[in-house]
Amino acid sequence: MRLPTFILAFAVSALAALPASAESYKTPKALLKALYSYNTDNSDAEAPSPYSIFFSDHLNKLLQADLDNTPEGDVGAVDFDPVISGQDGTASDVRIGQPTLLDDKAEVEVEFENGEEVTLFYTLVKEHGGWKVDDIANQKGDNPWSLSALLGDGQ
Repeated sequence: MRLPTFILAFAVSALAALPASAESYKTPKALLKALYSYNTDNSDAEAPSPYSIFFSDHLNKLLQADLDNTPEGDVGAVDFDPVISGQDGTASDVRIGQPTLLDDKAEVEVEFENGEEVTLFYTLVKEHGGWKVDDIANQKGDNPWSLSALLGDGQ
């Protein structure tokens, strides 16, 4: 009788140890809500970004290539947190817009406060059974950027 209990306990602990990447977000809003409530302290230290579990395969490959091509001790192409569009602070009063869907892609505007009003434009893709972030862009202000362009992707 002890063996089935052991097997059950082992199975439950193995499931609990599964990485968060197994999480699948069925809607663009669910993905972005999870992204903006995510504690980066829970990130995999070996991942190319603290947000890798939310990013598409394509975006993670770009981030990994940037890491691989950045000399030890140097900062890569992205020297700020793209999710908060800054180096410091947190996103508060997050407002997620209505997604524009086209097949397996979505575009969503996210607004929040981080010392000032910030508006980011997300491009999402459906892969592995759920939605993932494929690009983030800030097209307002003096220095517009997109994450993929900073990483050298000519998509």
